[in-house]
Amino acid sequence: MLKNNGFFAELRNNGSLFLMILPAVLLVFVLQYVPMAGLVLAFKNYRYDRGIFGSAWHGFENFRFLFISGTGWLITKNTILYNLLNLVTSQALAIIIAVIISEMGGKLYKRFCQSVIFLPYFISWVIVGTFVFNIFNYETGVLNSILSLLGKDPVNVYAKPGVWPVIICAFNSWKWCGYNSIIYIAAITAIDPECFEAADIDGANIFRKIWHITFPSIRSTVIIMFLLQIGRILRGDFEMFYQIVGQNGQLFNVTDVIDTYVFRSLLTNGTNIGMTAAATLYQSVLCFVIIVAVNQFVKRIEADYALF
Repeated sequence: MLKNNGFFAELRNNGSLFLMILPAVLLVFVLQYVPMAGLVLAFKNYRYDRGIFGSAWHGFENFRFLFISGTGWLITKNTILYNLLNLVTSQALAIIIAVIISEMGGKLYKRFCQSVIFLPYFISWVIVGTFVFNIFNYETGVLNSILSLLGKDPVNVYAKPGVWPVIICAFNSWKWCGYNSIIYIAAITAIDPECFEAADIDGANIFRKIWHITFPSIRSTVIIMFLLQIGRILRGDFEMFYQIVGQNGQLFNVTDVIDTYVFRSLLTNGTNIGMTAAATLYQSVLCFVIIVAVNQFVKRIEADYALF
């Protein structure tokens, strides 16, 4: 006999609600869970004539080759460093912008500034890549045109790998800071106005109010955003790297991340699907381990700020 509070009782009482959510559940199952069967490719010596499940097992050879060649450590290091830099720069800039906008006077002027800062989010990385090329192109770029007017020698930026972390982080922050600032603006708006009124009575200036009221009040939001972003620490923004860097082999050692490596491997060597699958599986597992470890660390310090 079924319990009154069991699943089938809930299904009987709220059948219409379950029916409404059924298409979304099926969509997620078909697009997210069914393709996970392809993860076995990471452990197989894939052959087209035998298919996924007919190909011979290859053990951990695909993973071993990935790291013995040195590529695994390189793309892992690049992915983590770029994501950390982008996380710090874009989130810090978003917080600063949110504080500045929240302190502005005049609703129309505030909305105008927020719209202008939010606009780059809608610009495709394809267009941004065109911007970058037209700025740093050796022959006709804006940078070298200005240097020529000043009587300076042109600079081949595409032959200087060391400057590209700065360029990539700068354009990433420019594109995402407006979008990220919306969450912080909402958090600042939710702060009790009486706190600021009390600070005004005590004679606190604007910087004191920001430091002692605004920042502590949005700390939980900052931590949650950090946890959400840290879960993608090994998920490189493929469009950004591919459109900005392209197929410039001189920059691969500095700009190549896991996502671009997998794409280029499939593009140039479509027969080596096993190793690309191994790189993708390694990326997903490491992302999961990192988010769980960081969440546990946050839970030890302040349990209320943890995701789970």
